[in-house]
Amino acid sequence: SIKHVATDCFSLLHRGCTDIVCCIFFIVAIVGYVAVGILGKSVCSSVKDGLGTVKKPLLFYFNMMKCASPMVLLEFQCPTPQVCVEKCPNRTMTLVTAIGDKQDWEYYRSFCREDPGVKVRSVPQILQEKLCPAYLISSKPFLQRCFPSLGKKGEVITVGDQETFNDGEKIRDAKDLVAGMNCGDIKHQPVSSCSCLLIAVVLSLIFIVLLRYLAGIMVWVMIVMVIAVVAYGIVHCSVKYVSLKDTPGANITLQQLGFQPDFSVYLHIRQTWLAFIIILAILEFIIIILLIFLRNRIRIAVELMKEASRAVGYVMSSLFYPIFTFFLLTIVIAYWGVTAVFLSTSSEPVYKVFNETVCPHARETCIPEVFIPRVNDPYCPQSECLFAFYGGETPYHKYLIFLQFYNVFLFFWCANFVTALGQMTLAGAFASYYWAPNKTKDMPAFPLCASLGRSLRYHTGSLAFGSLILAIVQIIRVLLEYIDHKLKGAQNKFAKFLLCCLKCCFWCLEKFIKFLNRNAYIMVAIYGKNFCRSACDAFFLLMRNVIRVVVLDKVTDFILFLGKLLIVGLVGIFAFFFFSGHTDAFKGAAPSLHYYWVPILTVLVGSYFIAHGFFSVYAMCVDTLFLCFCEDLERNDGSASRPYYMTTELPTMKNASKAFLNL
Repeated sequence: SIKHVATDCFSLLHRGCTDIVCCIFFIVAIVGYVAVGILGKSVCSSVKDGLGTVKKPLLFYFNMMKCASPMVLLEFQCPTPQVCVEKCPNRTMTLVTAIGDKQDWEYYRSFCREDPGVKVRSVPQILQEKLCPAYLISSKPFLQRCFPSLGKKGEVITVGDQETFNDGEKIRDAKDLVAGMNCGDIKHQPVSSCSCLLIAVVLSLIFIVLLRYLAGIMVWVMIVMVIAVVAYGIVHCSVKYVSLKDTPGANITLQQLGFQPDFSVYLHIRQTWLAFIIILAILEFIIIILLIFLRNRIRIAVELMKEASRAVGYVMSSLFYPIFTFFLLTIVIAYWGVTAVFLSTSSEPVYKVFNETVCPHARETCIPEVFIPRVNDPYCPQSECLFAFYGGETPYHKYLIFLQFYNVFLFFWCANFVTALGQMTLAGAFASYYWAPNKTKDMPAFPLCASLGRSLRYHTGSLAFGSLILAIVQIIRVLLEYIDHKLKGAQNKFAKFLLCCLKCCFWCLEKFIKFLNRNAYIMVAIYGKNFCRSACDAFFLLMRNVIRVVVLDKVTDFILFLGKLLIVGLVGIFAFFFFSGHTDAFKGAAPSLHYYWVPILTVLVGSYFIAHGFFSVYAMCVDTLFLCFCEDLERNDGSASRPYYMTTELPTMKNASKAFLNL
């Protein structure tokens, strides 16, 4: 009977493994993914020379200081030759001094791309053809890369116990290597950025806990604070805009300034602050207009938020589940990144045109030996032919693009799988709360662990199926972006229009699939059916209650989005004043940075993901309870034989939503 729906829904006796074929396919794909990672890692492990096969598992950079350029942050490549070596150098010497000593030269040439033939070529020729590094520095292996062995004598940075080194041209301080090893300011970022991200974690926890006990009040507090934070942003930008009025050079346009690697340059232009004012003003206007039109719906949605707070109170461990999801996603992202690096640096060097400003010939393939700098070209006055990435002509290199494609595709699939696992686990835990006749006695002892066990034991195939569909759409979007990048110089307007339409359609399709998958996982968690049937049941259930979806569910999503926006705004304001040094309060504690926009952007993105992780628990709780609420209304009528499973507070929401629908 309907009365025993809770037992029927979550009884293991009624469950079986779903979408087994997709589960097997996913396991095979994961095994292949591991094989691709091992293959990419092992390419540098053995290199053939005239004497046979030599173990060379480490990557050596010719000039680490080239990695200090801010363009590295944009190109994701260090523009210096790289070579696989057996061991990292443990001595510090220059090419000039090494050639003069037979024993030193035997050691030195093991770090050359090929034997330069010192009897045939002079030192300038060897350096011009980039056959050997200009100097060697005592280094240590890290992540299969050779990095200088930096140390400290008191407050002075040393390399190989020396405070200076010879780069083949002049004597340099060891501290000059720090920028190359850390891409400029990255050395100073981790501790400071993590401190700001920790603030985002604390704020998120505070808001979640307050929502648990003061849901109604906190919703309106969040709304008011979001409006206040955006208003403060408008005021601050207006003050900066006015203060730059009489500053020399501040009135030039962004178009006249052009692209600058140092983004802080744009903060000295009035037009930049005017753009910020316009963007924030539009955002403030949209939020206020939405609040005016949604004021009645917000009052109804608050009831659903209160019910979600009660559910979270019964499953308090759910608040910490995003940490587990974050841990799994970190593994997926790290594996993808390391595999991508191994695949992209295990080939022959490919050189491209680089320029400090925007150049129409930028990123064109070139040959260093025959490249002629475009000195007379007004658009590319400082163009150089520099190392960009690795390619090759071997069978491995010919199929390298497919391995990279497989790496990206499996990254999407695995990341979506981890996200789906979190959604189904939370859905199962919160659904067990809703369908429990007695919330105190009938709830399982460990609802979150029980739901995670059910999801992995019975529904790995369904999770893999939904993740696969989403990954296919995402990889198509990536291919469309790649094609769009290649066609930027094309004059075919019809092709551009068609591509724009395709990008828009697949963006909408991805959003729809994410929405459908999310609700399908809820139905799988409740009833244990396969993915396709659960997706159909969820879709038609929502279509039969489409007005309630708009009135309750989507308005609640909007409220939670405002909460994320508030946390990002508060942390962003703190990070701006901390890293920019515009206030005396942080001048002693803030690190000295050349490009402080990098840690600020890092903190903003990180804060959003942290806030999204914590608020996703509430969002999933709301979606699950809403779907259970609609199912409860259709299956039961509130009579003694068919009682509702909703709590005594939810009928208020039901009556309020009915009253709204009758308006």
